[in-house]
Amino acid sequence: MKKLKKTPWFSYIVIILGSIAMVFPFLDMVMGSFKGVAEYSKLYYTFLPEKFTFDNYQKAFAQLKMGMLFKNSIIRSVITTVIILLTSSLAGYALTKLRFKGRDAIFKFILATMMFPNFLFLIPNFYIMVHWPLVGGNDLLGRDGYGGMASSVWSLILPFAVSAFGIFLMRQFIMNIHDAYIEAARIDGASELRIFFTLVLPMTVPALATLAIFEFINSWNEFIWALLMNTVNKDLATLPVGIQTLKSHLDASLTKPLVLSGLVISVLPLLIIFIFLQKYYIKGAMNTGVKE
Repeated sequence: MKKLKKTPWFSYIVIILGSIAMVFPFLDMVMGSFKGVAEYSKLYYTFLPEKFTFDNYQKAFAQLKMGMLFKNSIIRSVITTVIILLTSSLAGYALTKLRFKGRDAIFKFILATMMFPNFLFLIPNFYIMVHWPLVGGNDLLGRDGYGGMASSVWSLILPFAVSAFGIFLMRQFIMNIHDAYIEAARIDGASELRIFFTLVLPMTVPALATLAIFEFINSWNEFIWALLMNTVNKDLATLPVGIQTLKSHLDASLTKPLVLSGLVISVLPLLIIFIFLQKYYIKGAMNTGVKE
């Protein structure tokens, strides 16, 4: 007789406890956004609000200028993600399926850039944005202007238009595509761009979805560069900048419910993106880096 497999109860318990530990802070944030200000002055802690109120969300939209912050975050995150998907997939295709001198050296250089911390590029990128030629009143040499590109929403996008991680991810995934498909298209007379857009790109949807999730979240949550651009143009503030500004300048006991409601609003787009792309994310994570 076949022996019955023992149920790994201990593993299930560990997974359940870990899930609770990860989900509880998020649920506490959601519940806190419905609490009144008076509940935060009490000594004892309560998970559920004594009385549910939506006033925090109404005040958040009024005091945080949530419409402007949400619009800036959406524009920045969507455009940045689309550009990164295009540049990363094009570069990944070129570094995998095209043969040219120095290809491996270029790829190694791209990987090396991932070792530098992002704050090293803050000052150079800021000067590039401020002295962008023929923008923001600048002349051809980038002088005599009033902010250059730094006063435009493109200043939140262009410094992040290329991702070394994205190029690496797409290259590893495109390696799984057999050269026979591409060679057959070349024999039929298809150009490299046509091969890329009609043949290769549809095959990389799982990797594109995986990269889209990562880059959208990174762009949505990025704070330091957005704060720096906010010093040039106050209308370029994003959700992280607006929420942190409210938290820093007002009484914490009065603003905590507003901050929590703002955080809930800022998290919702990330949850929606992940819910719709999770099946592609799992497939991309499983296939990336596996060479058949």
